[in-house]
Amino acid sequence: MIQDFSRGFFYALGGLREVGNPVLRRFVVIPLLINVLLFAVVIWGAAELFSTWLDSIFSWLPDWLGFLNWLLWPMFIVTVLLMVFYLFTVVANLLGSPFNGLLSEKAELHLYPGTVLPYSGPLWKEVVRAPWIEIRKLMYVLVWVIPLLLLFLIPGINALAPLLWWAFGAWVLALEYLDYPMSNHAVRLGRQRTLLAEHRPLALGFGTAILLLTLVPVVNFVVMPAAVIGATRLWAERLRPPQL
Repeated sequence: MIQDFSRGFFYALGGLREVGNPVLRRFVVIPLLINVLLFAVVIWGAAELFSTWLDSIFSWLPDWLGFLNWLLWPMFIVTVLLMVFYLFTVVANLLGSPFNGLLSEKAELHLYPGTVLPYSGPLWKEVVRAPWIEIRKLMYVLVWVIPLLLLFLIPGINALAPLLWWAFGAWVLALEYLDYPMSNHAVRLGRQRTLLAEHRPLALGFGTAILLLTLVPVVNFVVMPAAVIGATRLWAERLRPPQL
């Protein structure tokens, strides 16, 4: 179990090495730009709103309470980090899903010559179809979010709630990124969850690494394409059934 967890973890890290691969670089550009733009817009917009709110608050507070400004900004930074973690991945993958599928396809064909992929149709069909798949994955996440939140209210069990949230986050990220290579082989969502459940330590190790990389400044800009490439290698080398 620990060995499989470690393998999954290092497959995610291995994706970082392939981001600069000359053959794949042009397919990385669009997911990378989506990441950068979303980070910039979310953080800039949130900072502007928070700054405006602080100005309105301190306009009627006594001057001696000005020190609160230095306390509230760190709280804001922590809040933004949490927001980025929970919302950014969903939005980034919703927008980047057609291009992530293409990146996964090109990565598999380049890294594993001789691979045969089912014909999925022109790119415009993927652009139309992929967001709906992302929405289905989001609905799956929402089904589990409310019960997990309720765990924080149950005495005794609430001590384990952070650990369960980590496991859930890692599982969701594994499902998110391994969907791209599996969908390229016509493996649908229900079968994907079954297949990953059969290799849960691998999936949790992979998702844990992505979770940690998302929280690392600068590195988080390239997490999405790196995760797609890492997921593609994990699928091709460890998860792909012989008949596919």
